[in-house]
Amino acid sequence: MAVLADRAFTSRSALQRVAAGDTNVSIGIYTGVLQALGLLDGLGQVADIANDSVGQAAATADLPKHIHLKRSARTLRNG
Repeated sequence: MAVLADRAFTSRSALQRVAAGDTNVSIGIYTGVLQALGLLDGLGQVADIANDSVGQAAATADLPKHIHLKRSARTLRNG
């Protein structure tokens, strides 16, 4: 564990928190650990919305069909 912590440029306690699934660990520590394990290339796939059908459905469901911009009094005077 000490070798992995050194290669990930983090402490052993932070590495233990990563292993325990602690959600308070920063993304920087996770990326350091992934780099040390040779798994950093897979991070792009995790973050790619093309791989997340549930996220795509939620994102498009909340989009309004039409957008109406309200003009402020300043816009009306200058425009």
